[in-house]
Amino acid sequence: MRSADYLRLTLRTLKASRMRSGLTVLGIAIGICAVVLLTTLGEGLRLYVLENFSQFGSRIIAINPGKSQTGGTGGLLASTRPLLVADADSLRSLPYVEYVVPVVQGSGAIEFGRRVRYTDIIGTGSEMADAWRFEVARGRFLPDSRGGYPQPWAVLGHKVKQELFGEQTALGQFIRVGGERYRVVGIMAAKGQMLGFDLDDIVYIPVERALSLFNRTGLMEIDVTYRPGISADAMAQQVSQRLIARHGGEDFSLITQDEMLKSLDRILAVLTLAIGGLGGISLVVGAIGIITIMVTSVQERRAEIGLMRALGATQRQVMWLFLGEATLLALVGGVVGILVSGLALGGLALALPTLPIQLDPFYLLLALLLSALVGLISGVLPARRAARLNPVLALQSE
Repeated sequence: MRSADYLRLTLRTLKASRMRSGLTVLGIAIGICAVVLLTTLGEGLRLYVLENFSQFGSRIIAINPGKSQTGGTGGLLASTRPLLVADADSLRSLPYVEYVVPVVQGSGAIEFGRRVRYTDIIGTGSEMADAWRFEVARGRFLPDSRGGYPQPWAVLGHKVKQELFGEQTALGQFIRVGGERYRVVGIMAAKGQMLGFDLDDIVYIPVERALSLFNRTGLMEIDVTYRPGISADAMAQQVSQRLIARHGGEDFSLITQDEMLKSLDRILAVLTLAIGGLGGISLVVGAIGIITIMVTSVQERRAEIGLMRALGATQRQVMWLFLGEATLLALVGGVVGILVSGLALGGLALALPTLPIQLDPFYLLLALLLSALVGLISGVLPARRAARLNPVLALQSE
């Protein structure tokens, strides 16, 4: 039997049962549409999160106090020796170091006149804006206070400025941060949110004053950015050696931006596949639909199968005929599902422009191949059943 004969017989059979074929196609289309939509949104979310983390730069090393290690008795021994501002200052002399950012974070009341706003307060150094790629809209960032105790200066995030001052000029005004009097020296440009954290709803003060304000003995983190020309591992080794020399041991945790992004990428990739797997449940329903329609078709076409066998068709030819019908049904459903998902994604992009949508051609091709595979697997059992029919008994069923 020629390929053209296979195709003609398949199309004729599907055309003869339009309603049943249409419902089967609809079941596969819904499954493919769910898979494409969920994997596309999952991939968009993955790239959105990675982009947000990368906006602070790709050559960053984060240092945190404390390092857990396994003890000889099987327990965990944790060091809690604090990281000091002096530790941060010592790292500036290392080769390739560009910026060093000490960080202390807390929250408190920010007051101006009768207006009060409770928000995040970050104590940091003068290099933070350059290191984290934050833009100052007006005024300046915190002045360099090394060599003496810093003056009570504050820099306001864009939203804090709007909430406290509105259209009024904020530069030079005095505010209260945690009950202490500070002069506003700068206003940050709008930055937006990152993973639900509002980067515009922050007040920045000198790190030494933040330590006193929050009654802390050490820093929460030190971020080191470095220039091109050295690998992340080599830079991390230099930082580690300097801190070990100062502390007398490795009582800190260190992670590079590359490690953070790789770990995050792996987690989000698994999440994307898991989300796509949820959409695949709809494909299982579609596959059951194909099995049902093909089993019914075999029962209804027993006489036709017997006649084909009597005219010389082999078991293999009969089996491929039914497999072709199942696969064609699934492929048509896959194409319809991709088209519907494309329209749905276009509508989402227009209705929610900020929604992270990343349409990857690889996932579209994978969805189409998946639909064909579902049809092929679903048609195996009915096709084998049709091929094994006794031609004499099949003709007698007419």
